[in-house]
Amino acid sequence: MTYCLGMHVKAGIVLIGDTRTNAGIDNISTFRKLHKLVDEADRVVFCASAGSLSTTQSMLALLEEGLESHDGEERRTVAHMPSMFRAVSLVCEALIQARINVARALAGTPINFDASLLVGGRIGNGPLALYLVYSEGNFIECLPDCPFAQIGELKYGKPILDRTLDWETPLYEAVKVGLLSFDSTMRSNLSVGMPLDLVVIPEDRQRPIVQRRLDENDPYYRKLSSDWGRLMQEARDKIDDPEFMGAS
Repeated sequence: MTYCLGMHVKAGIVLIGDTRTNAGIDNISTFRKLHKLVDEADRVVFCASAGSLSTTQSMLALLEEGLESHDGEERRTVAHMPSMFRAVSLVCEALIQARINVARALAGTPINFDASLLVGGRIGNGPLALYLVYSEGNFIECLPDCPFAQIGELKYGKPILDRTLDWETPLYEAVKVGLLSFDSTMRSNLSVGMPLDLVVIPEDRQRPIVQRRLDENDPYYRKLSSDWGRLMQEARDKIDDPEFMGAS
């Protein structure tokens, strides 16, 4: 299993993905799930993936090689797309083709070939955009009224996002909330694990893009997790006791 989170607030985009994969309780490993599709002067696009590694790897290979053009001209890559909408459409096309290829190669096996994606970034003078891509190849954009999207093991990390994240949340607070979402998930589900890969794309083009890998020994993450546990205990103690329980 996996957990990937994308947040698009007014100040920018944050993408976080875990790295745990497993094929049984005695075969646990790590695999990068946050992928750089293009990082050039006029465009930056990242993709987070959950689901079948075979499908994901096939899709990434197709995108790197380029998809055939309908007119027989130069192969189509994310580096050639004029907008984020066109870029995510190309990603969806590659995902569909990858599913077909993998399913054909492994026909008759009880393997799930589904994969879902988060695709975020900007192209040219266009705005930042974040999309949730479903395994069928259709997609929706992450908009201000719901400034986050999740794929994989999402239920444990969703409550804090619902309560504390909105369009006006500062970028550094979004990073904090995102990491707390992962902390909650990893405490309740062993199929999600560190290291975590993080990318932050500010709306302000003058600010640098932040890329970072956080492991169990990362000092900020350790402090964040410890402080959050302590503050939750303190908040619990400050809430009024239920009167129907009588005197304690």
